[in-house]
Amino acid sequence: MMTAYILKLIVLVPLVAGLAFGALWLWRKAQGGMSFGQRERAVKLVDALPLGATGRLAVVEFGGKHLLVAVSRAGVQLVSESPAEAGANG
Repeated sequence: MMTAYILKLIVLVPLVAGLAFGALWLWRKAQGGMSFGQRERAVKLVDALPLGATGRLAVVEFGGKHLLVAVSRAGVQLVSESPAEAGANG
């Protein structure tokens, strides 16, 4: 009686763990809007620097420009912009 229980446990625990791992892997792959292939993005995060507990500076590439934005709980503000260098970071 106890042997059958242990055998079921030995088989089912790795099976459930494998299913959980597979579901998490699939969920991570589907995060990009349910498109399983790589697609070209219009906005790219180039770099980010934390400022304190809730703020950060981020460089975002968009439309051939690098935009320096300040991100905080109050919102997002454009600090500066410059042309993106050809071939940089990507």
